Amino acid sequence: MSKRSQLILVLLLIVIAVLAVLTFQGIAGVGPWVNKLNLGLDIEGGVAIVFEGEQKDLSDEDFAVMLEQTKNVLSNRIDSFGLTEPNITKQGSNRIRIELPGAKDVDEALAQVGKTAVLGFYQVNEDAMVTESMPFDEENFPGKLLFKGDKLENAGVAVDEGAPVVTLKLSDEASKIFSDASKDIVDNYTQKVGQIAIVLDDSVISAPMVSSHLNEKDLIIKGRFTSEQAIMLSSLIRGGALPIELKEIQTTFINATLGRKALEQSVKAGIIGFIAILVIMFLRYRYAGFLAGLALVLYAALLFIVMIFFNATLTLPGIAGLVLSVGMAVDANVIIFERLREEMKVGKSLGGSIRASFKKAMTTIMDSNLTTLLAAVILYNFGEGPIKGFAITLMIGIVLSLFTAVVLTRYLLQLSSRVPALQNPRLYAVKGGSREDR
Repeated sequence: MSKRSQLILVLLLIVIAVLAVLTFQGIAGVGPWVNKLNLGLDIEGGVAIVFEGEQKDLSDEDFAVMLEQTKNVLSNRIDSFGLTEPNITKQGSNRIRIELPGAKDVDEALAQVGKTAVLGFYQVNEDAMVTESMPFDEENFPGKLLFKGDKLENAGVAVDEGAPVVTLKLSDEASKIFSDASKDIVDNYTQKVGQIAIVLDDSVISAPMVSSHLNEKDLIIKGRFTSEQAIMLSSLIRGGALPIELKEIQTTFINATLGRKALEQSVKAGIIGFIAILVIMFLRYRYAGFLAGLALVLYAALLFIVMIFFNATLTLPGIAGLVLSVGMAVDANVIIFERLREEMKVGKSLGGSIRASFKKAMTTIMDSNLTTLLAAVILYNFGEGPIKGFAITLMIGIVLSLFTAVVLTRYLLQLSSRVPALQNPRLYAVKGGSREDR
């Protein structure tokens, strides 16, 4: 049993070491996993925009629903731009905050986010003619509305005759309306030719001539588009119109240099503090402190692995949550090891002392961690921006710290108790003590 326990113990230590190296150092030309972590606006730099919704004649309840829908539309729109980990949250009852890490230009960010993208298809009157870039006035427009952009199923980009074009896929309803309009032009217009104008917000972006009955679901918008303009237009169309009007009330550009410097300082302070904890734990609890240090190393590695897996974003307040959860993991180990020393001092064996110490310490550890976890959940649900980042990291950290401090450390101690060479009380900073199992 002792040889098997010794083998398992060694294998576990190797696994912990390998995970730590892969996470923080990298190996065999492969960079550290921690480099895959998404960094928040306060670290990466970028643009933060706060919009305020205009309630107008809406009731408070309807406005709240519309604001949530607006937030979802903005989220869909920004996701289609391919920006790095945008963060969109509601602030208070009437504001939406948008964080765009990595964005370099405030005006460009506002143009991407704030555009309303109200798309409409109009059948132009027989005696009228419209041209691209022509200003659009709905009351005086020479034609009738067929349908709006919400009747589209999708939009994309393609190349036609060497030029970028926007592709549209109509819904069944829109396809029938479009078919009926083209048939009306062919059957009833004197010249059997007419136009269907495509209008985006306040401008005609395309006005193709129609001279045959069209019964298709797939359309192409041709124009003098650059590749970037075609991509932007298709993204705006997919994003849809905003349910309510938004007014920009605050725009902030955050320099990445300041965030990086703060990150470097935080990491440096964290490493110094982490090493200090490991040294103190080893001096105070000897071998048990060494096992606790390994558990803390695994905790740190698992924390970043979990955040990468769930595509979470690390912010400066999130680092504070990480440090706090490390402190709670250390606190749990201190409670357990102090109990362990007390049990060994009265003559219990290592195995009996381990069982007794965890049993007596568990209530205190669970109470402190669960109350902190509850506070983190409340902060996440009611907090905004940086507070959410702090709460997310703290929640993940608490769960992982309970695993490493309670489950892993206990298992490592139990394996050690079956290895004769590791049963000496002095290895646990206990002078004297007997081996009698009580």
